[in-house]
Amino acid sequence: MNFEDSPEEAAYRAKVRSWIAASKPDLQELPVDQRLVWTDGHKNAMRQWQATKSDAGYACITWSKESGGAGGTQIEDVIFSQEETAAGIHDPYYITGLKMLIPAIRKFNDDPKSLARVPPAVRGEEIWCQLFSEPASGSDSAGLRTMAVRDGDEWAINGQKVWNSGAAHADYGLLITRTDPDKPKHKGLTAFWLKMDTPGLEVRPIKTMGGDSELNEVFFDDVRIPDDQRVGEVDDGWSVVITTLMNERAAIGQSAGLTWSDMMDLGASVPTDDGTVMDDPAFRDFIADLYVDAEARRLIGFRILTAISRGEPPGPEGSAGKLIWSGLTQGLGSEAVDLLGHYGIVQDSELSPRGGAFQQRFLWSAGLRIGGGTDEIQKNVIAERVLGLPGDVRVDKGVPFREIPSGR
Repeated sequence: MNFEDSPEEAAYRAKVRSWIAASKPDLQELPVDQRLVWTDGHKNAMRQWQATKSDAGYACITWSKESGGAGGTQIEDVIFSQEETAAGIHDPYYITGLKMLIPAIRKFNDDPKSLARVPPAVRGEEIWCQLFSEPASGSDSAGLRTMAVRDGDEWAINGQKVWNSGAAHADYGLLITRTDPDKPKHKGLTAFWLKMDTPGLEVRPIKTMGGDSELNEVFFDDVRIPDDQRVGEVDDGWSVVITTLMNERAAIGQSAGLTWSDMMDLGASVPTDDGTVMDDPAFRDFIADLYVDAEARRLIGFRILTAISRGEPPGPEGSAGKLIWSGLTQGLGSEAVDLLGHYGIVQDSELSPRGGAFQQRFLWSAGLRIGGGTDEIQKNVIAERVLGLPGDVRVDKGVPFREIPSGR
């Protein structure tokens, strides 16, 4: 495969690069404490950026115009994302909705009420969050205990979710519940979409060691959801889960962030007795390893894009990309903090290299190996679906969910 731009693609890249440079938000105009993600200032700037992209035809480029997209090609979407990343734009608010949840809703629902949620999300008017993980079921997405009981044309929801990114900022959420505990755990699940201000729903932000509150707990106390906000069929929520998780791992595996070139710049700026850290052979070996991982991740990304361009769902490639990226990010952050010595503990948007990005990545990197499925989950996916190895022993297979010991 030739990864170089064709003349048409090169012209499109030049066009979007110029447009992004002229249109992107200037975060330096914000107060220093509002330039970080998950602050109101940063969120409002990204909301405006999403609207600006939508007006210009650069939001959800491959989606139809009827859905709020541009009706463009997959390669145009890739080129725009690459140029957006190169311009230093980090927008976490719309990835969950537009890359993971809205595609699942569009796949399983075609009713006017559900589809009406699509254009506002594309325009940046509505932020979405994912309501899957629970205190007793993190990477085991089928082990959840939040119950939905049907009451006429409504469902009564009771339970708790946790580690929900952006829930305190979200307008809508995609919720997975258990509707039949007498079926095996993968068989009795049902999905719904709902407004995050629905009566009985409470969001409690979680303060992380990185200083932000991206993660949240969400509690449901007799929350009522109409049946016309159900996604897919009753007790077939696992199909919605699989679709969402494959999209999630593909999106995470292609996420932007610091990489080997940033580490080269950092190494070249740190003096030693013999020059700079970049002159150290051991550090140069580390850079080479980072480059190999980044290149593997980039090429895996092309496999994912090939599947999507054929109308296929993302496959196990997303697990491989996510596994490489989380390991790369943790290794990079740890090395950068060590490299900076005592200065490595200083996370300041004006004083620290890259505005404190290395420190922020270091503090977040351990969580990246858990969110979106742990390393162990990704390795199981690769082992079973790529290498054809036998699956893990499952003592709960075929057992009604209510009979599975809970440890309580």
